[in-house]
Amino acid sequence: MRITDPEHIYNWHRFDSRLTSSGQPSEEDLAAIRALGVAHVVNLGLHDHEKALPDEAASVAALGMDYIHIPVLFDAPTEADYARFAEAMASFAGETVHVHCIANMRVSAFLYRWRRETLGVPEAEARAAMDRIWRPGGVWAELIGDTDAVGRGHLVPGRHY
Repeated sequence: MRITDPEHIYNWHRFDSRLTSSGQPSEEDLAAIRALGVAHVVNLGLHDHEKALPDEAASVAALGMDYIHIPVLFDAPTEADYARFAEAMASFAGETVHVHCIANMRVSAFLYRWRRETLGVPEAEARAAMDRIWRPGGVWAELIGDTDAVGRGHLVPGRHY
């Protein structure tokens, strides 16, 4: 039996056989993610967000997956946040990982930078994955090194492009 990706999860994206990302999964979605063979879940969202699960760490642990929470303030992402993320990703080398936040915006920006800087993914390929979710402006553009976009707001597909 072939298990299919839970593409109904908001902004679901599969990068390869070991890396997926999305917006906030439900309890049922976490089980579907586990069924894919995912060993680690990284959450960049805030636990107090209205769409966050009541105790995601316990839910993930009950499914036998490792959980790492790196709370990133949407209006104030930092280099320290990114460094913690990059360190976590390095510790999972060769293992299956699902990274999420509330809407996959924080995640797509971090993964864009990490894939480009750490994995050597070509700019256009790394950018295309992020552009499916958004084109960051302001502090997020600064964090990912997009100096041309620092002075503008965020752009969202279907609304701005």
